[in-house]
Amino acid sequence: MSLISWGMYPIIKNKIFSLRDAVGLAKYIENTDEFIPYGNGRSYGDSALNENILYTKTYNYFLDFDEQNGILTCQAGVLLSEILDAFVKRGWFLKVTPGTKLITVGGAIASDVHGKNHHTQGCFSECVEEFTIMLANAEIKSCKKGDELFHATCGGMGLTGVILSAKISLKKINSAFINQTTIKTKNLKETFEAFENYKDIPYSVAWIDCLAKNEEIGKCLLMVGDFANDGNLEYKSKKKLSIPFNFPSFALNSLSVKAFNWLYYAKAKDGVSKQRAGIDTFFYPLDAIENWNRIYGSGGFTQYQFILPKEHSFEGLKEILTKISDSGKGSFLAVLKLYSKENENYLSFPMEGYSLALDFKIEAGLFELLNTLDEVVVKYGGRIYLTKDVRVSKETFEKGYPQCDKFREFRREHKMDRKFSSLQSKRVKI
Repeated sequence: MSLISWGMYPIIKNKIFSLRDAVGLAKYIENTDEFIPYGNGRSYGDSALNENILYTKTYNYFLDFDEQNGILTCQAGVLLSEILDAFVKRGWFLKVTPGTKLITVGGAIASDVHGKNHHTQGCFSECVEEFTIMLANAEIKSCKKGDELFHATCGGMGLTGVILSAKISLKKINSAFINQTTIKTKNLKETFEAFENYKDIPYSVAWIDCLAKNEEIGKCLLMVGDFANDGNLEYKSKKKLSIPFNFPSFALNSLSVKAFNWLYYAKAKDGVSKQRAGIDTFFYPLDAIENWNRIYGSGGFTQYQFILPKEHSFEGLKEILTKISDSGKGSFLAVLKLYSKENENYLSFPMEGYSLALDFKIEAGLFELLNTLDEVVVKYGGRIYLTKDVRVSKETFEKGYPQCDKFREFRREHKMDRKFSSLQSKRVKI
C-alpha cells in the first residue's frame, strides 16, 4: 500500500514505517537514507511524500494535562479531533485551529497552521509551549520559543526532524456553540469594508464567488463569530456523509461550479443576519463529508493558497479574481481570510494581509493558469502556502520566503538535509 496526499496528486510508490517508540525511530533514522514524516494525510500537495515515509499517526497518546493552566502534553500523532472529543466537554478548545480537525499535532506544528482567528491569535506555534524532536543523528532535543530549532521546525514542513511530543496551551470556553453573524456583500470593496468593520471579532472567514465578473467581482458571504457563554458544553462530532467513489472528471466543470456558487450565495439573507452554529459547523464544515476529495475525480486536485501584504491585497485580489473568472476554471471553495503580522518562524506562511484559498481540479491548462497567478502574487509581494502546494517553482518560492536561505543553511549545518526530504523540498531546493 502506498500513501497519497489529500489532493491525490502525485501518486508515487513508497515504503512505510510506522512510528511506535523512540528506540525504533532511532534505528530507522540510522538505516534509512532519506524519508519524510507523514501524519493523517491531510496535506494537499507533495510536502509529506517521498519514497520512504515515516507514518506518525500511530504515536498518539495523551501524556498529561494541567487543568489549572490548560496545558496539554501529548504525542505528535494525536489528532486535533481527539483533543476536541476529550476536552470540549471539560471547557477547553484549541487556541488556533485550521479548517480541518483531522490533522495531527505534529503536522500542525510542521505546517504552523492558522485558522479563522489569525488576526487576533496568530499561528499554531503561538500556543506551542514546548516540543521534543528527534534529529538527524537520532538525538532527542526539547525546544521552546526563541530557540532556532523552534523557529525552523514550526512551518518547516517536517524537514528538521521528527516531532515526538508537544505541550500546547488550550483556550477556556463556556459553550460548544458560536454566535455567528453573516454579512452578504456585493463586491470586493464591500467585502474589504466588512472585514475591517468586524476585525475585532475573534473569528472571521469569507466565502467568495470566484467566478463573479465585472462589478460583482469579490462578492462574498463573510462569517464572523465568537463562543457563546451559555454553559452548554455538549459536543458530539457530526455524523458524516460519505463520497463512496471518485466522481467522473466531467462532473466538476464551470457550469456546475457556477450553479453551486449561485445557490450558496443566494441562500443567505441580504445584509446582516445572525445564526447559532456548533463547533463543527463553524470551524470544520468540510469534515462532515468523508472523502470529499473524491469529487474532483481520480486525477486529483490542488489547493492554491496565497497571501498578499495588506497594502496590496485589494488590488492584487481583484487582478487574480479577474484572471480566474476569465479562465472559467473556478472553485466552489474560495476562502478569504484576514491576517495579522508574521512571526519569527523561517517558513511560516502568514503575513499582515489577506489570503485566498481555492481548490482546482487538476486538468489541462491548470498549472499554466497557476503560473500566471504566481506572477501576480510575486508582483505584489506575496507568497504561496507550502502545505497546500504541489507545483510552485523554486524561483517563486524564494521570492516569497526571504528567510529560506537561513533555513537551508540551518538544515545543512545540522545534516538534516541528508535525512529529511520530500518531493516538495527537492522541487524548491530546501
